[in-house]
Amino acid sequence: MMTKPLSLVHLMREPTQRHDDSPPPLLLLLHGLGSYEGDLMPLADYLDNRFFVVSARAPRTLQPGAYAWFSIEFTPTGLIVDASEAEQSRAALIAFIDELTTAYSVDARRVYLMGFSQGAIMSLSVALTRPDRIAGIVAMSGRLPDEALPGMAAPEQLSGLPILAVHGTADTVLPIQFGRRIRDQLTKLPVALTYREYPMAHEVMPESLSDIAAWLTERLDSTA
Repeated sequence: MMTKPLSLVHLMREPTQRHDDSPPPLLLLLHGLGSYEGDLMPLADYLDNRFFVVSARAPRTLQPGAYAWFSIEFTPTGLIVDASEAEQSRAALIAFIDELTTAYSVDARRVYLMGFSQGAIMSLSVALTRPDRIAGIVAMSGRLPDEALPGMAAPEQLSGLPILAVHGTADTVLPIQFGRRIRDQLTKLPVALTYREYPMAHEVMPESLSDIAAWLTERLDSTA
């Protein structure tokens, strides 16, 4: 089902398994650069069916059917990020989460983010700056959002925040050193980090998706 009653265009899938009338947990999917809200939605079929799943479209249009959370330029000396656009999208996502919890009556205490590539960057950005709003995140093939780190929450606020970061050793878009930097930097924080590498490119493979699904189910079971 596709709808646009809220600030971001999105797809949604209601939970198919509910034990009572309590609000369901929310899983918000965030696509990568040049993609759209339908890209990650098929993954929902492999994830815990207790989730109310929403897949959001990034607010910046690159061309029809291709969107971005912020502008980025790949140069011989590294990545150049439009930090102001990244901050606007971070704020927009926080506001969107507020809208979702009201519009769909999901559990505001169990909001999970799952992003790929640029969507992983946004997931980390939101979680590290507003851990009070996020129950856990999955960062797939992303990088550490340096542009958001000046606003990072205090260590005591990050304590125990569940984060799963996965990356491909054959990734040529965001090479494996980006994933390992996530691992190395977040290991210094009091978050509950799980980091895994797979023999894959800039993609989601069955093995990584299976591990992601199991990790998310474990989170739900631990907070049930």
